[in-house]
Amino acid sequence: MTANEEESQKPTTKQQAQIDLILREFEGAAGVDPPEWRDTGVVRYLYRRGSILVRDHDLERVRAVFDGAGEVEDSLINGVTRYATPVPTLEALDMVEAALGIGVASPDHVFSVSPLLPCPATEPEEVPPGAGPDPAVSTEECDGRGVVVSVVDTGWLAGADQQHAWLRDVDGDAETVFDQRNHIRPYVGHGTFIAGVLRCMAPKAELFVEGALTRAGAKFESDLVKELDDAVNRTPDVISLSVGTRTRHDLAPIGFDAFYDTRLRHLTGVVLVAAAGNDGDRGPFWPAAFPWVLSVGALSASWRSRASFSNHGRWVDVYAPGENLVNAYATGTFVCEEPPHDGEQRVFQGMARWSGTSFSTPLVAGLIAARMSATGENAQEAADALLRRARAQAIPGVGAVLYPGDGCARRDHCGHCHGHGHCGHSSDHGHGDHGHGDHSHGEPGHWEHGHGGHGHGHGGHGHRHGHGDRPGC
Repeated sequence: MTANEEESQKPTTKQQAQIDLILREFEGAAGVDPPEWRDTGVVRYLYRRGSILVRDHDLERVRAVFDGAGEVEDSLINGVTRYATPVPTLEALDMVEAALGIGVASPDHVFSVSPLLPCPATEPEEVPPGAGPDPAVSTEECDGRGVVVSVVDTGWLAGADQQHAWLRDVDGDAETVFDQRNHIRPYVGHGTFIAGVLRCMAPKAELFVEGALTRAGAKFESDLVKELDDAVNRTPDVISLSVGTRTRHDLAPIGFDAFYDTRLRHLTGVVLVAAAGNDGDRGPFWPAAFPWVLSVGALSASWRSRASFSNHGRWVDVYAPGENLVNAYATGTFVCEEPPHDGEQRVFQGMARWSGTSFSTPLVAGLIAARMSATGENAQEAADALLRRARAQAIPGVGAVLYPGDGCARRDHCGHCHGHGHCGHSSDHGHGDHGHGDHSHGEPGHWEHGHGGHGHGHGGHGHRHGHGDRPGC
């Protein structure tokens, strides 16, 4: 089936709607593995048609597999080349793996805010007029002042800083908001919503929203690592990244390997915080699954269990609120594209309710910024300290957790709770495996800068804005 034929079929599931949107926006340049995904419902990853990624030291061996045919299309940051193949991409990868082994070459994966299953977990939802952000803007002294954060996402809604006080002085690459029908385009506002969540945790942090994911909230791996390279040039303390993918053979994407080896590992104190993804399973989601990334899963709306959509497993470092968050969004009419709401019109007045690990991620990034401003630690040191705190207030069946307010280093564990029994968790063990969580007692998390074990403490800090069903002390 050709790309045009695929796009002409009406989607019957959320997964099909999201993939169709990417295929349409990429105008035939993207493909799906396996090709029969629409019939089987199985999707491994999306990729760039016609080329593969190869480490520079393997380039000549790969070229020999094709008897010298094919050509170099592009060089990523030092270490990886995009190579145009003389045969279709999946066939080319099979040939290289048969001759040289798995991992020598890889697809140029599509990274997206909407990978295999919904991410974000929902399309944006309306909120009552006058609704404020939830979680609310922090009034603590640890406000992120002096900390620089880069959000690599869909871009920035021009004027949002004038409409919402908590976004004052935030800047970014302006998004194109409306389509030809004057409707809000899919995933527009994703970056601004993320910026709003982060600013609610760290109201004085210096924040720039990069316009990296301008086509259906997606980008080819080879292009995304260049955007991250540009973000690093802004000398941020923290990078917040709510994008990802599954990969061929679940192997680490080599473009991100090169980015880390050539840039990030040489920058003392910088932290990359990434979304764990919304497939609702344990499989690795990249780049969050890298040991050098701080990976963030989502808690449910009650903050007492893992959100049903959140990925999980030993590679997820921490969970934070990510369901039914409310923050800044576009003003206008949005038409849903995903079943069962496809065709439904929703009218927004600059705020929305949204769910996904996309949004628990900036909450944690904001807590890191908040702590840095209070302690003078660099981002890695602040993240280490917050992870120790998260493990001390872990929820059985979930894992290490952080809540709004946890960025303030002076806030100690409270000794009592207001009507919630065990503070920080309930007898409902949520969606964890066998009720024991995804981290064993006393074993370190996957993030290599973290230390200490994942305990099952009882002293979680909850929401402080009147939600009686959430854990708090």
